[in-house]
Order: sequence, then structure tokens, then C-alpha cells
Amino acid sequence: MGLELYLDLLSQPCRSIYIFARSNNIPFEFKHVELFKGPSNSQGTGKVNLLKKVPALKDGDFTLAECTAILLYLSRKYNTPDHWYPSDIQKRAQVDEYLSWHHANIRANAPKTMWIKVLIPLFTGQPLPSEKLQEVMEGLSTSLKQFEERFLQDKAFIIGSEISLADLVAIVELMQPVGVGCDIFEDRPRLMEWRRRVEDAVGKELFFQAHEMILNIKELSNIQIDPQLKEQLAPVLMKMLK
Repeated sequence: MGLELYLDLLSQPCRSIYIFARSNNIPFEFKHVELFKGPSNSQGTGKVNLLKKVPALKDGDFTLAECTAILLYLSRKYNTPDHWYPSDIQKRAQVDEYLSWHHANIRANAPKTMWIKVLIPLFTGQPLPSEKLQEVMEGLSTSLKQFEERFLQDKAFIIGSEISLADLVAIVELMQPVGVGCDIFEDRPRLMEWRRRVEDAVGKELFFQAHEMILNIKELSNIQIDPQLKEQLAPVLMKMLK
């Protein structure tokens, strides 16, 4: 049995794994998961990850969850180029530092744009709470300022002249607001140039293939959401409106 990756490309962590595997020519079977369509579309995700969440990896009898763990496993098993997760202890520590910071900052803010502009209305039928979007954008702006000043600075990439896992995890998260019409790269030339370098490093065709769904997020309104999932999530999302 070969490597299987259970992914929904609406998910930022899933996109990072997909891009990493494809750009490094890692052979895998793409198990397409459509989370919003319910358990019948999960392609056995629950058997791989008991939490029934993506991303998930199955390599023979071995299973693994969580984005960072999967990225590190793939980089080690397939001996990918050193720049992704450097052997140099200080450069590796810089990647680790960013990945730790990322979850409480960029990831804590960027995905909320899609929830507020697309998913909350889709699941609850409630109108867009503009004040909530403004609050989220202010928090994201603070995180982006820290990202540019603390991590990117005047470098080509987060840890220097070559792309790393830190850049990949960052860029997929920052494309989430873009997909819902919040162009965070506009008026941020340093951030825009970094984005272009990341696109070039992984290949523009692969980059935009991975982001096709999020860049066409309006089509999500046409899907039939699993009623049980809608019943479970609607009350949670309604709390975000308050």
C-alpha cells in the first residue's frame, strides 16, 4: 500500500501538504474529502484520523494527523531538499519559531474572513456582520505588520534566500482572505513580492491549481451541505455573530 493523503483543498493546512507533496514529486494517492457534504464524502477519513478531520495521512499501516507533523514526516521520509526544513540547527529553529507563532497570529485571524463573509451566511442564513469583519481585519492587519517586520524583514523568504515550510504554511493561510475578496496584499508591496517569490518557488501552475477552490469560493453557495453538519455548526457560528 502506498502513501494516501486525505485532503480538502478548501482547507489551508491541506493545501500546504498538497503543494509540498506535488512540488517535491512525492507519489501519493489523493483522497479527496468534501467536509461540507458530510460523512458520506469523507472517503474513510474517520478510519485514518479518529477526529474525522483533515489533513490526514496513511502510509501503509501508519496513520498521522496534524499539518505540521505530516509536513515534517514527508520531508524526512522523502529526503526533500534541505531548504524546506534546514539541517542547520539555527535555521531549523527559525522555521520552528515561525510555525509556533503562526497558529496564534496569522491562523487565528486570516480564516475568520471566510467564516464571516461566506460560511456564516451559508450555514445560518444571517446577513454579513460588517462590524465583525472590520474587527477581524484589524487583528489580521496587526499580525501582518508583525509578520513583515519580525519574520520577513528585507529577506526573500522567512529564513533567508530560499523557501521553507514556514513560507508555505504562511502563504496558504493568507490566500484565505484573498478568496473572499479581502486583498491583504494590496498596498503591501513587500508582502506582495514575497508572495510572488513563493509562487515562483513552488510553480505558479501548481500554486493556482491548489487554490482554485478558494479563489472560486462563491461556488460554495451552490453545494448541498449535509443537514446534520449544518445543524451542528449553525449554533456555534451564531455565537460568532454576537
